[in-house]
Order: sequence, then structure tokens, then C-alpha cells
Amino acid sequence: MDGIMCKRNALLFVAGFFIITFILSMALKHAPTQREIAGDTARPQLQDAAVEPGQVLPGKGEASESGGSGPVINLPWENEPAFLEAQIKVQAPIMMAAYKTVLRDPLPGEEENVHLGASLLKGRTVGPGQVFSQNSSIGPYSAERGFKEGPTYVGSQLMITTGGGVCKIASTLYNVAGLSNLPIVERHAHGMPVPYVPYGQDATVSFGIKDLKFYNNTGFPILIWAQGIDNTLYIAFYGQEKPRQIEWQHQIDKHIKSYTVYHYNPELLGGEERVAVEGMDGAVVRSWVKVYGEDGSFELRPMGVSFYSPLPRVVERGTVKKANSQP
Repeated sequence: MDGIMCKRNALLFVAGFFIITFILSMALKHAPTQREIAGDTARPQLQDAAVEPGQVLPGKGEASESGGSGPVINLPWENEPAFLEAQIKVQAPIMMAAYKTVLRDPLPGEEENVHLGASLLKGRTVGPGQVFSQNSSIGPYSAERGFKEGPTYVGSQLMITTGGGVCKIASTLYNVAGLSNLPIVERHAHGMPVPYVPYGQDATVSFGIKDLKFYNNTGFPILIWAQGIDNTLYIAFYGQEKPRQIEWQHQIDKHIKSYTVYHYNPELLGGEERVAVEGMDGAVVRSWVKVYGEDGSFELRPMGVSFYSPLPRVVERGTVKKANSQP
């Protein structure tokens, strides 16, 4: 229980540094080099190797059955009667795309909110010509509807709010919609990088303020299926046709390294240190999806520009001196 409280206090401490974060983020305008961002990993990081200005960096588009976030082929519900019945009812026999998001060290309430949101999302259909809205489909994210307190990014602040964690659903939906070659109507990046999807592939929501929306431009209904298992969220779209092959691409326009802040913890001994929150570098990221044709040609569809302030690394330091040992 002490470990959980320490982690929660550390996140609240990060929120208190949002002014410093904002000031440092202004340095993005003066960042002298560009850095490459890793692809689909559980905790994406900016790499040390610089890239040429304007160089396009490919994101990983192949299926990922490893322990990190990424596209997937094998899904946990494939033989469940309820899912098979829904496919027949909606006439959606073909999986268009699927993505899994791995939550790293989720806080109390975060995992529960993701599981609840997935259960509310499961079985939703989007008819031809319709716009899907996450807020309209599974919101509001209130205690009355069973949502717990969890971590939420508000601009460049990390806070604890009711329903915190549902942004993992938005980010996963955003990736599935992108891989399904569906137009994105509304999407908002987090103010800070997140550790569960690559830079440029995240999405945040806030009921009544920010939403994740996509448009069904196909001629058939789309069935959405979702499930949370432990710290992993799975979402897939089903329809009547397989979309063209899709790959993410990202260009890093600006980059700024993370920084370290220190927080004194009376539970630690003097001279003892403990990393409470791992930092992540900030960046300005321009993204596309690369849509391939049957003949091997391709076109780049812009997916917008994402701005990320650096997430500080939080280190706790002890304040209690060690008692002198007696012989």
C-alpha cells in the first residue's frame, strides 16, 4: 500500500511542476537537432542518433505479438459465441485492423477504467457514412457510471481525475482507425509524451471538451470489439473488406530532452534515492500514414502535427539520517 501511495504522490508532484515544464517546452523553438523516435515499444524513447532535417522516419506497421504495444493478429475473443454472433448480425466477417496497448505499471483505478471502457465499447457498430465519437459511445466518465480515479494528462499537467485512463482507449482507437484507412474527424495529442504508444500515435479525450472521432467512408457497417486483460487493451474493427496495407511514418521537427526534479521523501533514509517517475523527451512530431496500392505504389496521408512537452524524471531523496550502529 505504501508503494501505491508513493507512486500516486509522485504523479501529483509532477503535476506541480507544470509551470516549469511549460517554460522548458518553449525551448522547442530553439532545438538545434532532430532525433529519431523508436517505433512500437512499451516505452518509446527518443534515440541519440541525429537524423537529417526533413527526413521521414517509418513507424512499425507490422503485427506485434511481443510484450509491447502495436498491431496484432491474434485476439482473445476469436472463438467467443457473443463475438461470432455479432459478426453474423452486423455482417462483418473480416478483421480490418487490430491494435493492443500495454499499460506499464498502471495506477489503481487506471486499469479498471480501461476495462470498463472496453466493455462499454465492445459490440458498437458504425454504419456507412456515420461518424464515431468515443465520448458519445462510452462517456461520460463519471463515478455514477462506475469509473474510478486515475491518471489524466491535462495539457502538460499529470493529474488524478475520475475516469483517468480512458485516453488509452482513445489512443488505441486512433491506431486502429488509422490502420483501417478511415478518415480521422477529431483527434488531440497529449501535452506530454505517453509511455504506451509511439510519439504521434496517441489521442486524449475529455468529456465535452476533447473527443476522438473517425468517419466510416466504407459502404458497409463496422463492428468494434474491445477487451481489457490485466494491463493490456485489445481493440479491433471488423467489416466486409480488408483495407489497403498501412504503415505509420513520423518526422521529428523539434526535440528537447527531459530533465530531473527531486522530491524529498521522509520514508527514505538520508543518501537513499528512488526513481518514482521515468522521464520522457519532448518533441514536435509530424505524422502520416503510408497507404499502399495493389501495384506497390503508395500515397502519404497527413495525420497532423503533435506537440509534446518533456515529461520530467522524478527522483525521491531520503531525509532521515541512519542511526549509528552500536558494537
